[in-house]
Amino acid sequence: MYDAWAAYDNIAVGYIYHGKAAAVDVAAARHQAISYAAYRMLKERYALSRNATNTLAILDAQMTSLGYNTNNVSIHPATPAGLGNLVAATVSAYFINDGARQTNSYQDYPSNQGGYTPFNPPLVTGTNGTLVIGYVSSINVWGVNRWQPLAITNALDQTGYPVGAVQSFLGAHWIGVRPFAMSRASASLPWIDPGIQPCFNQMGNAQFRAEVVDLITKSSYMTPDDGVMMDISPGAVGNNTLGTNDGAGHPVNPATGLPYSPNVVKRGDFARVLSEFWADGPTSETPPGHWNTIANYIADYPGFEKRIGGTGPTVDDLEWDVKVYFAMNASTHDAACAAWTLKRYYDGGRPIESIRYMAQNGQSSSSGMSSYNTNGLPLINNLIELVTQFSAQTNQRHAGLPIGSIAIRTWPGEPSDVTNQYSGVKWIRGDKWYPYQRASFVTPAFPGHISGHSTFSRAAAEVLTAMTGSPFFPGGIGTYTAPSNTFLKFERGPSQTVQMQWATYFDAADQAGLSRLYGGIHPSADDLAGRRAGAQCGKSAWALARQYFDGSVLTNSVSLSIRSLTATQCELRYNTLRGFSYKLQSTASLELPFTDISSTVTQAVDTAVIRMDNPPNPNMFYRVVRNLVP
Repeated sequence: MYDAWAAYDNIAVGYIYHGKAAAVDVAAARHQAISYAAYRMLKERYALSRNATNTLAILDAQMTSLGYNTNNVSIHPATPAGLGNLVAATVSAYFINDGARQTNSYQDYPSNQGGYTPFNPPLVTGTNGTLVIGYVSSINVWGVNRWQPLAITNALDQTGYPVGAVQSFLGAHWIGVRPFAMSRASASLPWIDPGIQPCFNQMGNAQFRAEVVDLITKSSYMTPDDGVMMDISPGAVGNNTLGTNDGAGHPVNPATGLPYSPNVVKRGDFARVLSEFWADGPTSETPPGHWNTIANYIADYPGFEKRIGGTGPTVDDLEWDVKVYFAMNASTHDAACAAWTLKRYYDGGRPIESIRYMAQNGQSSSSGMSSYNTNGLPLINNLIELVTQFSAQTNQRHAGLPIGSIAIRTWPGEPSDVTNQYSGVKWIRGDKWYPYQRASFVTPAFPGHISGHSTFSRAAAEVLTAMTGSPFFPGGIGTYTAPSNTFLKFERGPSQTVQMQWATYFDAADQAGLSRLYGGIHPSADDLAGRRAGAQCGKSAWALARQYFDGSVLTNSVSLSIRSLTATQCELRYNTLRGFSYKLQSTASLELPFTDISSTVTQAVDTAVIRMDNPPNPNMFYRVVRNLVP
């Protein structure tokens, strides 16, 4: 969409397609070119979708309703339709080989070609603990710090469709997908590396154990019946330092100059709405799509002035939209590359694995009590308790639970009637703990560290802040209202209407990350590391996108370094951008013409490396010349 728009602009540079076009009615030409470009790409991508038959027909109908001929397949850029089709073809040719394996239905490489193989056998969610059923003998998880796939009865995938019972790492091959604005020293390394997650009985052991308790504590909040109230207004929450939860809210709304009004709700309602609103589980638009809806919310806000970067002239709706979509989705694309590379690199486990594993080991608080094990859970009154002969009796707090087992006070799973009932919190066996998710979904099908939600959300928030020129939502507050009793998807609730509120895009992004703790999907370490990585993705994506907007991408410098490897070999390196050709040249004197040493058309934001059989001549001058690909 952006490239088709930029073709009719004298300043902006397209990302993949760099051609220029003219039209008497530029606005009409842009609408037509963008429509054809988007239509062709959507047809290509959704041809692989589960619901392709319906989706493709709707796309055809939409084009027809706009008055455009779906049979016009011209790629001649003299007409808007031909230009749009040409842009789509150019973009398709670029992305078809970007590492996402589109022509292989986005599936991972086979294991003998570097594909992912799980370290642990699957955890059967319908059984106790991390025991694995179906092997020669029932065994426990082999490495609690490594991801354990789940075996789920009647499992659903991220789009709400039935899938095989045992999870496969969704997106494992994204370690090799080309990003937008990131670079790395080696294809085997992460794009951004916040370091390994805290590990059980290894580095970060104390933090690992504390965060397990924190997750159990949050799961005990998933009820509206405990009487706890909290203020969730921007005056009370948010305003965190990056990578922390140290904020205490904002003193005033900058749009009004007045303090934010209190927004007091039941903690249990807020916790459940928080988890559901940001969950983006089955049948949702997923986190990147969620942030596109937020971008639309901003664009549609009455009186919002659309100035790129918050300065300069007001632009029309179309220019604003294509530039927001381009920059923000570039940032979430990079967030996916960054997060999924780390998921593959560190292979971090999930809370359902760590909580069940520690609970099945016993309690770690007192060697003088039964079920003692240093690898167990600590005993905490009214949260994590040891089931005794007395407490297991009828009408007692742990009634019916096995004596000597570890009991957790938590959300026990979805009720039998999700429309009319809610589960509240109850005492259950700790080794049967469930996150606040559907029983058919439980936890996404990929390792934990780092949180994708946190990375996506912070990246998008950085771009929206830069694009609008302010971290604050228009009017100083963004809202979403969750109606009582009908909003939650797998139990009745909330018991009262809850209005979610955020002062800034960063507050909303932090809340998206925090929601995964309440939902039982990530510990805090995954969330906070994701926020920091997302900030880098968002800032670098905006910096590069802005250069395409103002045309400076054509003139910014290319760094060149030369170093000797051996007495007979040297290496030259220079940074590259997509869609440009590069020529490495040399001359013996600046008064003489430069001679081409090598040339390349780059397909990656990375570093071109050229090795020469001769050491660099100290009497020669070297330069890199960058041009648009014809």
